[in-house]
Amino acid sequence: MSEYHSRQRTGQDVRVKKRRVSGTQNSKKPNLRERELQSQRQKNGSSHNPARKRKRRRKNPMKTVSLLASCLTIVLILGGVCFLYYQYQAKRQPLYAALYETEHYNQNLYQGSFFAQDLCVASENVALDGFGGDTSLHAAGLFDVEQKQVLYADRVYAQLYPASTTKLMTAYLTLKYGNLEEVVTVTDTAVAYFEPEATLCGLQAGDQLTLYDLLCGLVLASGNDNAVVIAEHLSGSVEGFAEKMNQEALALGATHSHFMNPHGLHEEDHYTTAYDLYLIFNECIKDSRFLDIIAMKSYVGTLTGADGSVRTAEWTPTNYYSAGLAESPPGVQVIGGKTGTTDQAGSCVVLYNLDSAGKPFISIVMGAGDKEILYQDMTQLLAAGVGS
Repeated sequence: MSEYHSRQRTGQDVRVKKRRVSGTQNSKKPNLRERELQSQRQKNGSSHNPARKRKRRRKNPMKTVSLLASCLTIVLILGGVCFLYYQYQAKRQPLYAALYETEHYNQNLYQGSFFAQDLCVASENVALDGFGGDTSLHAAGLFDVEQKQVLYADRVYAQLYPASTTKLMTAYLTLKYGNLEEVVTVTDTAVAYFEPEATLCGLQAGDQLTLYDLLCGLVLASGNDNAVVIAEHLSGSVEGFAEKMNQEALALGATHSHFMNPHGLHEEDHYTTAYDLYLIFNECIKDSRFLDIIAMKSYVGTLTGADGSVRTAEWTPTNYYSAGLAESPPGVQVIGGKTGTTDQAGSCVVLYNLDSAGKPFISIVMGAGDKEILYQDMTQLLAAGVGS
């Protein structure tokens, strides 16, 4: 081989060797730093620019601060608007009140009537010149019906047993709901109900008489049998009638009363007050038929027996003034009323009276030890508050 060809081959061998060496160097594995950079480039892409990333990092906090500032500004503006609005409304309120008062101050806004405007009312005891009272009594009161004034009151709100003054409520319901011309038949239960010493009008089972006759015997002679016949006639039973009595008592404002029967014979849960009796009696005297009855000196009832026989019965008032057993004081006319007596209630009486000028008064005494004390105290009370 020639020298030229030998040098050419040697040069080729050198170049091949260099390429091999270069390839060997290029095939070396990258160090740790290079691997981290390669991995980061793979994650962020081949066009990753660290400078741009640092720039974005600087911009993001600025955007957050700007957004928070904008929200805070909006909240402050809305709060200010609300505050100004409520301040404005608060300033307008006095104007509305003044305008309403100007338009309505002199107008009569309530067209009804007050419950107690026609009643005598006292919240405590009321003394009366000339009447010292009696501590042995359960209660007493004197009421000026025309002037709506309590002239005397002693324990008028104390709950007491009423005895036959109960029949005032029975009479009130009879006048309010009954047809006085209607004929009523006496039942067996009505006359078999009572003890022998009870006050009776002499009714017998099967008797027929008008409701008016029954009412007169009830009020004047205080017939317990009459009370039961009326109760059964109007409500079907004593129990049903007692419920009606309690309902009507509440409607009259007699809120401290509770009735168990229509006659007043003693029961533990049967009670009233002197003031409640005033309320009930005050309603009764508004009916002229009631006034006519209590003014009677006697009444003759007509009864038709079960066998068709007819008989009469005379009934007279039980209060001593109407019966002529007690004298009213000068200047006082006792028209009539209702009495009541039991061992538990003592002696009681409710009266309708007129003074010398014809002015009406209601007087009540409850719980006297006997009839003598009852009418002695009542006469003194009337003399001090009604008499001339």
